[in-house]
Amino acid sequence: MSGTLNKVMLIGHLGDEVKLHYFEGGNCIGRFPIATNESYTNKQTGERVTTTEWHNIVVRNKAAEICEKYLNKGDKIYVEGRLKTRQWQGEDGVTKYTTEIHVQDFTFLTSKQESMSGEQQTASKKTTGTAKAPQAQKPEPTGTMASSEPEDDLPF
Repeated sequence: MSGTLNKVMLIGHLGDEVKLHYFEGGNCIGRFPIATNESYTNKQTGERVTTTEWHNIVVRNKAAEICEKYLNKGDKIYVEGRLKTRQWQGEDGVTKYTTEIHVQDFTFLTSKQESMSGEQQTASKKTTGTAKAPQAQKPEPTGTMASSEPEDDLPF
């Protein structure tokens, strides 16, 4: 295999709200952290141990606006993208580095009900007074439609 691959897939929870920064020309960039957890049992003590890893997520343009509109702190999300490391000079003259996941694809995993209950809590905490719109979802069947097929009690 002569090629290389830079691909990251994560499922985690937002650690903060999506923060947007707009540039001249209308482009924008959104940044937010997500947390992933790993759990294991310590064989010496028998204690259950959970470790959390934080990841810096970067989304651009329309994807950034969608994330800012529909995501709240604590929501679960799947992101797919590539690793990119940035460097800059700090005020003290020291070169600093950060590694980010630049998103190419994402899926919201929090249900509409979970998102709306979290949204109501965050909307009351916001000082701007603007609440985010809930995610658009297909209407769930109500069972009132006439059908010639019997309904099965399937678990999925």
